[in-house]
Amino acid sequence: MSELRNATPLVLVGAGKMGGAMLAGWLERGLDPAGVVLVDPSPASEMRDLAAARGLTLAAAPPPGLVAAVVVVAVKPQVLDGVLPALRPLLGPGTVTVSVAAGKTLAKLEAGLGGGAVVRTMPNTPAQVGRGITVAVPNAAVTDAQKSLVTALLAAVGKVDWVDDEALIDAVTAVSGSGPAYVFLLAEALAEAGRKAGLPDGLAERLARATVEGAGELLHQSPLDPATLRRNVTSPNGTTAAALDVLMAQDGLQPLLDRAVAAAARRSRELAG
Repeated sequence: MSELRNATPLVLVGAGKMGGAMLAGWLERGLDPAGVVLVDPSPASEMRDLAAARGLTLAAAPPPGLVAAVVVVAVKPQVLDGVLPALRPLLGPGTVTVSVAAGKTLAKLEAGLGGGAVVRTMPNTPAQVGRGITVAVPNAAVTDAQKSLVTALLAAVGKVDWVDDEALIDAVTAVSGSGPAYVFLLAEALAEAGRKAGLPDGLAERLARATVEGAGELLHQSPLDPATLRRNVTSPNGTTAAALDVLMAQDGLQPLLDRAVAAAARRSRELAG
């Protein structure tokens, strides 16, 4: 709460799913809605309703004369270059800008904003339910106090990690940024395998979904590492061991994920230019 008191005036640029999830987390943690300005030329109806209900300022463009403590940029990467110059009047000596736009480097963000304290982040979609993880990298202008403030804001939607080497963001994108899609694919594939084993469609879908949900929650709550949890499920010469003999074979899941993550990291580097 004390950190969030220092976050206003806060300007949130973009009110899509990620921006909306972050806003909901901030308000739940006690951020003063009167200190929030939501900038979006075409906000969704639920964002308009939220602004009206909570006293948020909703604007199509940055209000003139306002100097922000924090600017959070949550627009799509393809429109970011056109948005950044319009944000320059919001920036004062103490302003920190936080970007959640994928693929935009600190150098590109600094160039668009004209300098200042900038944090590049890579969140992921479980932030929409408060269970995301965000990795952040600061530029040289970010102070310790600003870093603490950004940590408090990002923690409203999940866990936070910081790195000093921006080059790691491509691998972060490949693991956690894209990672939820891999888990969703696992649920799809497990359901399909169940159908091929003879299960009715609906039952296969329910079993796969509940299994992935439950295993994720167990991993969340348990102090044990994934390998130990896996071994705890696996009886010698049992059914799980038979399946893992396939999944952990030399041509099994690990080399497949290695190639998938490498492909995603390579594409991240390409998109960043």
